[in-house]
Amino acid sequence: MARYTGPITKKSRRLKVDLVGGDKSFEQRPFPPGQHGRGRIQEKEYLNQLQEKQKARFTYGVMEKQFVRYYKEAARRPGKTGANLLTILESRLDNVIYRAGLARTRRAARQLVTHGHFEVNGVRVDVPSYRVEQYDIITVREKSREAFPIQLARETFGERPVPAWLHVSEGTLQVLVHQLPTREQIDVPLSEQLIVELYSKN
Repeated sequence: MARYTGPITKKSRRLKVDLVGGDKSFEQRPFPPGQHGRGRIQEKEYLNQLQEKQKARFTYGVMEKQFVRYYKEAARRPGKTGANLLTILESRLDNVIYRAGLARTRRAARQLVTHGHFEVNGVRVDVPSYRVEQYDIITVREKSREAFPIQLARETFGERPVPAWLHVSEGTLQVLVHQLPTREQIDVPLSEQLIVELYSKN
């Protein structure tokens, strides 16, 4: 699956939100990039909706076609479409690895998954978009336990709080998915209703 591999700080500045977390470059220049970045941008309804969608896409590292598929699936599910969409995005394996504190960023988590460092319920999974389910158990592969990224994760474990819908064993870095997250448990700076309004126009 293709993905955006360009400078994420530029996207953060364009969308006025830190997409990485702790991005010092964004903190130093929290205004849009380019010659007219400091100019006043006229606020419009469509622009706000589009920016929220782009925030979600770049936060979770999802391309447009895949994002549309997620939205259509969320719309088919019972309940609020926006909340369903965020639950789908949060249940991606790369995001779960990031949320569990086994990687500093979602990009790093994606790379760890792609390199095959993890197993889900005893089966090796190297697809970042793999969707976890309730009671799934994610473990570090035996061959990967001495790899530098895993050792680093073990040393820095606890620096970032683990959400309540996950349980991580500090010694083995085993992750148990208690449940799929509710909207109240997802702390991303997004207004999902604007995304729903954007797609509902089509």
